[in-house]
Amino acid sequence: MADQMQWANALSTRPSLEAAIADVVERAVSSLTAPPDLGLVFISSAFASEYSRLLPLLAEKLSVSVIIGCSGGGVIGTTAKGHTQELEAEAALSLTLAHLPGVNLQTFHVLGEGLPDLDSSPDTWIDLIGVSPSPAPQFILLSSAFSSGINNLLQGLDFAYPGSAIVGGQASAGGLGGRTALFCNDRLYREGTVGLALSGNIVLETIVAQGCRPIGEPMQVTKAERNIILELDEQVPLVVLRDLIASLTEKERMLAQHSLFVGMAMDEFKLSLQQGDFLIRSILGVDPAGGAIAIGDLVRPGQRLQFHLRDAQASAEDLELLLEQYQNQQLSESSAVAALMFSCVGRGEGLYGKPNFDSELFRRYIQDIPIGGFFCGGEIGPVGGNTFIHGYTSVFGICRQMSAEC
Repeated sequence: MADQMQWANALSTRPSLEAAIADVVERAVSSLTAPPDLGLVFISSAFASEYSRLLPLLAEKLSVSVIIGCSGGGVIGTTAKGHTQELEAEAALSLTLAHLPGVNLQTFHVLGEGLPDLDSSPDTWIDLIGVSPSPAPQFILLSSAFSSGINNLLQGLDFAYPGSAIVGGQASAGGLGGRTALFCNDRLYREGTVGLALSGNIVLETIVAQGCRPIGEPMQVTKAERNIILELDEQVPLVVLRDLIASLTEKERMLAQHSLFVGMAMDEFKLSLQQGDFLIRSILGVDPAGGAIAIGDLVRPGQRLQFHLRDAQASAEDLELLLEQYQNQQLSESSAVAALMFSCVGRGEGLYGKPNFDSELFRRYIQDIPIGGFFCGGEIGPVGGNTFIHGYTSVFGICRQMSAEC
């Protein structure tokens, strides 16, 4: 039998960084029967003063050629008792190790000011990343909290690497003004994006749960300028929105005061739009005099959009729907071997009123695989064939071997 892919994760809540590292390394290594090729490490912001010590201390205990990671407002992983936990606002360390036969690994670090122009050829982006587009690599990206150019980077990767899956998140700090950290091999970075390209015997499948449900009906943008909607179905947008809100239940109207969003249809040709067909964006403001609505993305005439609401119930139903769809679409003989979870700091216990909600729901559908990840300041994942930065979202990257024979 050919060498099999193996993954393991360990989570520690030891308050000392040395003890936490010893704990996760011992447990993760002991779960593998072959040496690891890759390490993914996520450290909670409770250790912020010790970020510079993480990689040297790991190197003393662990021999692995490629490692990437970052800081998070919380971290996600597997406890010694085998339970997946989402630990927010406490000292915690999550380490995922993988033995990856037949997989080529390439790390990179890019800064916003070093990115090619969006009019550049695909070759310019391929030279920057240093990875061939064939076979299509799978990408994990970890970005600094306010990384300039992240949207351009995602557009450039989509352009140069069609068919590649891209997941990840923006490093987050525990509170206002907190520092973040990115880790790549033996280097600590404070700015930019660190990335990992995995090519060869690996498939990365994605679930992007944006946590919203549509209200009203889809409408067409008939006049717009940059990120400002000037007309919807040839009507004043604010009038359309007020009429819609008036038609809602009292509970929905209360929710719309603080949890109203816009969903932009990603497929121009799809006639019947459903949940999951939209890229969710924030409403930034309205012009009471002119009736225009500003949103958190560029918008153009001809686009279809639909207003959405977000709450705990909508988030739970959205993730469950996507997990059911994923389970029903599984035709591959090779089963999932690991998952990475990138969840917004605005989800978790603050949204659901109880811990571990998203990871427990995920486990109901996809069982007995290690899960590692962190709570992000922005989540990276594909919607409608293109990759975006999201908010209030849980992104899952599910790893498989190419085939059962590999």
